[in-house]
Amino acid sequence: MARHSKRFNPETIVKDLRQLRTPSERARTGTFYVEGARIVAQAVQSGAEIVLGVLSPGLLQGAHALATAEALRGAAQDTIELNRAAFESISFKENLQGIGAVIRAREDRLESVSGAALWVALDSVGNPGNLGAVMRTCDAVGCAGLMLLGNTVDPYHPAAIRASMGSFFALRMIRTRFEEFVAWKQANGYTLVGTTPDVEREYRDAEYPEACVLLMGSERLGLSAAQQAACDTLVRIPMVGTADSLNLGVATSIVLYEIFHQRRKST
Repeated sequence: MARHSKRFNPETIVKDLRQLRTPSERARTGTFYVEGARIVAQAVQSGAEIVLGVLSPGLLQGAHALATAEALRGAAQDTIELNRAAFESISFKENLQGIGAVIRAREDRLESVSGAALWVALDSVGNPGNLGAVMRTCDAVGCAGLMLLGNTVDPYHPAAIRASMGSFFALRMIRTRFEEFVAWKQANGYTLVGTTPDVEREYRDAEYPEACVLLMGSERLGLSAAQQAACDTLVRIPMVGTADSLNLGVATSIVLYEIFHQRRKST
């Protein structure tokens, strides 16, 4: 270590950072770790609360990485510098970039949502890579954020953050139970759209109002009967060939881009 943090014990900092890979430690501390120049830059630009900047100066290469490191020093409450071996021991990236950050978790409450917007609700999604891919598409089409229901994987999982390519920081994130979500939907006049292969209407034949939530179920089971019953509109994605289902991230993207297409046409 080249520089000691005033707020973190330099003798345990590497162990502490590695512990943030576990959901229990992320929940206990209310923080999570991200790594890479692009994602850290997006965290800084979004105004995220950066508790600790983590740098390995010998690994920083290129103008963008150096500029991001300087911005991180200005935005973080504290900064620590690690040698290559120490940084490598905490890294989950193959190409070490020498820049990471510990960030304060932020989640909105369901009752804070107001106004008409497009949201995606995910129930019992177990794969963090799928979750991150959905985040990326949500950002691309202008979603307000994600509503995470049931046992959906931790959105602060390193694989989810990495798969989002930084889009995580552009989205609001809400955790709630399905029953509370349905009550909120009914009270606020949102249209709930779900997908199932068991209906005739295709996703391009539906209309998606401004106040709309796309509900997607687990990778293995899709939407349950109760979840389908809660939907105002059910649509299917047509398929031919031997495949009987699509990857969750792909299926979500297909419907979101139809919604995006309709909204662009109407403006």
